Amino acid sequence: MTALLFTALLLILIIVRVPVSFAVLVTGIVGLLYLGTDQQVIGVIETAAPSSVMSYTLSAAPLFIFMAQLILMSGLVDSLFLAARTVVGRVRGGTALASVAAGTAFAAVSGSSTASAATLASTSSGQLIREGYAPRTATGMIAVVGTLAAMIPPSVILVFYAITAEVSVGDTIVAAVTPGLLVALALVVVLYVLMTLRPDAAPRGEATALAVKAKAVLPALPILVLFGAVVGAIYTGVATPTEAAAVGCLAAFVLAALRRKVTRAALTKAVVDTVKTSAMIFAIIVGAEVFGHFLTETGVADSLVTAISGLSLPVAAIMLMIGFVYVVLGFFMDQIAIIALTVPVVLPIVTELGYDPIWFGIFVVLLAEVGMVSPPMGLNVFVVSRVTGRTPGEVFRGALPFAGAIMAIGVALVFIPELVLWVLE
Repeated sequence: MTALLFTALLLILIIVRVPVSFAVLVTGIVGLLYLGTDQQVIGVIETAAPSSVMSYTLSAAPLFIFMAQLILMSGLVDSLFLAARTVVGRVRGGTALASVAAGTAFAAVSGSSTASAATLASTSSGQLIREGYAPRTATGMIAVVGTLAAMIPPSVILVFYAITAEVSVGDTIVAAVTPGLLVALALVVVLYVLMTLRPDAAPRGEATALAVKAKAVLPALPILVLFGAVVGAIYTGVATPTEAAAVGCLAAFVLAALRRKVTRAALTKAVVDTVKTSAMIFAIIVGAEVFGHFLTETGVADSLVTAISGLSLPVAAIMLMIGFVYVVLGFFMDQIAIIALTVPVVLPIVTELGYDPIWFGIFVVLLAEVGMVSPPMGLNVFVVSRVTGRTPGEVFRGALPFAGAIMAIGVALVFIPELVLWVLE
C-alpha cells in the first residue's frame, strides 16, 4: 500500500508538469523518510545516486547523442529525403514512402524521436502537402515515423534500458534492428491501406532517369555507411558500444567538415544540445536510483512476482496486460522515466513468465513510443505541430492509424519473441 500511495504521488506530480527528474527524486526521498531515517536517505544520496551515473557503459549515451547532433549539423539529412523521393519515382504515394524511408535511415543515426520528427517535419511535410496529401495524414505520419529513432539502433533509450536491466548493451542494440524494420514496414502497409481507400490523396511522384537516381543517392551514402559501421562494429564485437559511438562521432565530424558545415556557432549548438539532453537523462537516472531504493524497501517487486505468478491466465495474456500498462504510462511520462521507474519492478515478473530481458526491452521501448504520438502529452505531435503550423488535434488524428500499427507489432512480439531474439541466437 505504501508503494502504491507514493507511486500515485509521483504520477500526480508528473501530470501537473513537475519536471520528471525532480518529481522522481523528491518522491523517493520522501518515501525513504517515511520508511526510515534521514541518515538512511543521506546514505543513499551520497553513494547509490552518484554511482548510478558513474558508468563507462553509460558514456555511450551522450556520445550517440553528440553523433546525431553532428549529423544534423552536416546537413546530410536533407539528402536522405531527396534520395528516397528520387528513387521511388512515379510510385503512387512515392513522397510519403520516401518520408518513411528517410525517417528510417535518419533514425539509424539520430537516437532521438523528437529530433527525428522535427527534422522530417521541416524537410518533407511541406512537399507532401504541396503534392496534395491530406495535411492530417502527412503530419501524423511524420510524427509516428519519428518514433523509429527509439527502435532503430543506435538508440539512446535502448542503451539506457540495457544499463537499467543489467543486460548487454550491444545485444540490446542489435536485437532492435528487426523489430525496428518491421515497424517501418507496418507504417508502409498503413500508407497503402489509406491510399487504397483514397487513391486521389496519394499522387504519383515524378519519373526520373537512372542517372538522376544515382546522383541523388550518392550524397546519402555516408549516413548509411556510418550506420553500418557503428552497428556492424557492435554486432561483430570489434568495438564496444562506447567505442563505436566515439568513432561514430569522429566520422560524423569529418563528414560535417568535408561539407564545410563546421562553424563555431554550429559546433557550440551541437555541444550545448548534447549536454542538455545528457543532463536530463542523468538527472532522471539519479532520481530513479533513489526511488528504486524506496521501492526495494517496500518489497513491492517480490509481492508483484508472487501475485502475478498465482494468476490462472495464459502467459501471453499477462504480457499483453503489462504492454497495455506501458502504453498508458506513455501517455503521461517520458520513455526514460518509464524505464527507470518500472523496469526494476516489472523485469523480475517478465523473466518469471519465461521471457528474455532483452526481448522485454524492445517490447517496452516499442510500446512506450506510442505515448509520443498520443494525447495528452504526445511530444512528437507537438513538435510536428510547431514546425508545420498545424493544430495538435489534427496531427493526433492523423497519427492514430500509424500508432495502431506500432501496437500491432507489439502484439506480434508477444506471440513470436523470435522476431527479436533470432539475431542473437
